Order: sequence, then structure tokens, then C-alpha cells
Amino acid sequence: MSSFPRVLLAAAGVLTVAHAAPALTSIGPLRRRLFPGLAGVGDPGHVALTFDDGPDPRSTPAFLAALREYEATATFFLLGRMLKDAPDLGRELVDAGHEVAVHGWEHRCMLLRGPAETYDDLARATETIARTTGTVPRWYRPPYGVLSSSALRAARRLGLTPVLWTNWGRDWTRAATPASVLALVTRDLEGGGTVLLHDSDCTSAPESWRSTLGALPPLLDDVRVRGLSVGPLRDHLVTSAATA
Repeated sequence: MSSFPRVLLAAAGVLTVAHAAPALTSIGPLRRRLFPGLAGVGDPGHVALTFDDGPDPRSTPAFLAALREYEATATFFLLGRMLKDAPDLGRELVDAGHEVAVHGWEHRCMLLRGPAETYDDLARATETIARTTGTVPRWYRPPYGVLSSSALRAARRLGLTPVLWTNWGRDWTRAATPASVLALVTRDLEGGGTVLLHDSDCTSAPESWRSTLGALPPLLDDVRVRGLSVGPLRDHLVTSAATA
């Protein structure tokens, strides 16, 4: 093999590594230790409550009702394609005092997308959220919590701050139950944590949202018994602190 093809292969390898390197932050313990802002570590007297994959007319209204009963608000990371089909529900989220943020247009791993496709996806979702709800989103969470260098650049161009999570309930699985979701999400939950749950099963096991909904009231009770407040990311993080 001549030196020129070897150089091309080496360059391609470097570019691939550079593109994928941010995905290492999807490893929870590593993220919490090295990038606490990206993990959503914030106000030590507060727990941020976040939901991904909506808005979904089949399930999101039930979460709205449960949160209303507890007089609690949250951050909803919306998929643009879901909002396109349920614009009134997106507006209802904002009217109820919840925060809306960007989860992308399609729920696809960022590592499988190039720079142009990544930017188009985020920009389309951001513009749709702003136009539909009248709120300019501040936060971005990639599908599966997997970042790429292209996603980071696109978020920066769009004025979005990436935020992942400190605690999750693995509520998207077929085996999830309200008890399992609650046990996992509270296992090492502390003040300053950010909780990831899902208000839709559009990318999860069918009807898995019901386990999440069943875990929500005892989760809110647990947080408040500890003397912590609960709410959206806007009350939890300083924007500049949420960068990797």
C-alpha cells in the first residue's frame, strides 16, 4: 500500500474518533465525576425532573394531570416529529408552567449522522418548538444520551446547552414496573440531581409509560420528604455550568 492511502486511512480514523469521543459522556459514573454540569448536577436543594420523547397525546396528558395534582413542574425534552403531530399539547405544556427543550427531530443516535444532517435535525426541532409553543428552548438532550462532536457544534450554533442526567429509572423497558422505576431512580438520588423519565413510549416498549406514571407520585413524595424542592432545569442549573 502506498503512503497516500495510509495517510487517508489514518486521517479517517482520527476523524471517526473525534466525532465519537463525546459519546464517552454517556457513561453515567464518568459523566457525573468529570462533567457534573453536563450530568445535570445543580442546586443542592433541588431535584430537576425531566421527561423525554413527547409530546404524546396517548400518555402526556396523564403526566400533566399527575404533576398538576402535586403542583409540580418539569422540563419536557420534545421530539420535533411528535410536536408536529400534537401542537396543541406542546402549547398546553407551556401554558401549565412546564419547560420545553430539544430532544431532536427524529430519535436517532447522533453517531450515525454527519455534521449537516445533525445540524438540520436540531435546527428543525428547535425552530418547531419555538414557533409552536412561543418559547425559545435552552436545553438539548440527544437521543440515548449519546453526544457527538457534530451534535455539540450544532447545539452551540443554535444556542442550546446539552444536559443529560444523574438518575434514571430504565422506564423504557418491557420489564419495567412502577416499583422498579422508583427503586432505580431513587437509589442514589441526592439534592442537585437530574432525573430522566419518559412520558411517551414512542421509542420504548409498548405501554411502558404506565410504569413511569405509576412511579411518579411516590417519587415526588420521596423528594419532598427529604426536604428537597422539585422542578424544571431552569430552576436548577446555571446555563454556563451545564457545558461539558
